[in-house]
Amino acid sequence: MMYETVLARSFSKHEQKRLGYWGLLACLFIVLSFFTIFKPYLGPLPVLNLRLSMGEDGKLHLSNDTTSSLMIAREDSSLIVNDERSSQEEAEIMSKTSILKDTDRTHEGAESIMNSSSIVNGTSKSQEVFGDADAVTKNNKMEPLCTIMGRSDFCEIKGDIRIDGNSFTVFIVSSETDILAAKNTSWRIRPYARKGDQTAMDGVREWTVKLVAGGSYIPECSLNHSVPGILFSAGGYAGNHFHAFTDIIVPLFSTARPYNGKVQFLITNGWSGWIAKFRTILKALSRYQLMNIDNRQDIHCFGSMTVGLKRESYKELGIDPSKSPYSIKDFRQFLRSSYNLKKPRAIKIMDGTKRRPRLLIISRKRSRAFTNVGDIVTLAKKLGYRVVVAEPDADVSGFSQIINSCDVVMGVHGGGLTNIVFLPENAVLIQVIPFGGAEWLSRTFFEEPAKAMNIRYLDYKIRVEESTLLQQYPADHVVLRDPSVIGKQGWLAFRSIYFQKQNVTIDVIRFRPTLVKALELLHQ
Repeated sequence: MMYETVLARSFSKHEQKRLGYWGLLACLFIVLSFFTIFKPYLGPLPVLNLRLSMGEDGKLHLSNDTTSSLMIAREDSSLIVNDERSSQEEAEIMSKTSILKDTDRTHEGAESIMNSSSIVNGTSKSQEVFGDADAVTKNNKMEPLCTIMGRSDFCEIKGDIRIDGNSFTVFIVSSETDILAAKNTSWRIRPYARKGDQTAMDGVREWTVKLVAGGSYIPECSLNHSVPGILFSAGGYAGNHFHAFTDIIVPLFSTARPYNGKVQFLITNGWSGWIAKFRTILKALSRYQLMNIDNRQDIHCFGSMTVGLKRESYKELGIDPSKSPYSIKDFRQFLRSSYNLKKPRAIKIMDGTKRRPRLLIISRKRSRAFTNVGDIVTLAKKLGYRVVVAEPDADVSGFSQIINSCDVVMGVHGGGLTNIVFLPENAVLIQVIPFGGAEWLSRTFFEEPAKAMNIRYLDYKIRVEESTLLQQYPADHVVLRDPSVIGKQGWLAFRSIYFQKQNVTIDVIRFRPTLVKALELLHQ
């Protein structure tokens, strides 16, 4: 009240009003000067460069945002999760995405791994992503999302994609802005699902996935494809029947099956013998003619491309249903349909029935062969089996019919046992394990996969007296006396002796209980 009295005595009402205006202007000037001087220190803090956004396709994406927190406030409300969302909407968002987190798990060739989410056909799947946070959708454009799953690397890409088979390069045409914002502009990948096996990967052609913009060299499209593409390799160990399935065919099924045939296959390291051998499977997974992409002069363009194959499981001949919409059971059903296999289940022997189970003896010619097949056949027939002896060859379709007609199959550890994928449900596998310490391989390659396929499993470990190595080395030789010494010399040394020099002469008296046990399993 004292200050108002002094002002009233010193100034007129008009002068008081003018004085108030000048005071307001002085305050505004002081505030403006303050922010001008201290702007470097009070500028907006950068925010986490990953945020949730709703794309035009109606799906949630993790997107890169290099703007400040002030800029985020100006974004369209449809692109951010704000406080006005109901708790129900927020719960729905959280159910479709997972929080990025670090992991100390390492893989060869990957510097860092994060958990992320990838939405395929509307289904969220946990994956491990390597590379940068930039390798996701930005401004409704997709940079390559390169992922490690189990034992494979692959990149899933959407956008303007151009495949140059002459330079082994996948070009992704993007804007200068996106390229400048990205930490990585190129990735190298060997599209074969046995990462970590250097010998195998050395036989796989390396491809470059590269971001390019208008100022760079961009090859012109020779042909635009209206369906997605999958690029994979038939290098590595593809010539081995087991590895053809576990490293290529099973991962190709997991990768291609969601497209229901509407996908174009591009093969690198392709060769006519391999393609002909698996033509039935390739045609069942894709409606389009397989394209051998290596050294082509034309440029093939796609709107969506997967470079590499998804191998979710570390297990051989396996699919992890927790990471895939499919299982090994689905794969076996796919094979039955593709090869028109007639027998869904093995025979169940009933007391008093005259039906006899069918036994297949898988023969071999070069190594790990049975030297007394005739004795085994005679024993099996006496026990009540109908016996077939056959050796797998390049005619996968023909052999699939033979093995599917059988209830029990027996053979020495080797690629031929891979054909158990064609066996009917509840059939029996008898794996003959050669002398020398191959138990781990036998368990990993065939015992565990057989059990996952609902195939009953038995094994028969031969003694040194049943091995032809006894005829090649003195009885006190380290090869016979202590195979672990050879094993410590490495895989090549072990294989050269116990896998490549050894044949098997089954002791039919000792083997008889194993065939009897198989009959008992068929009664159950």
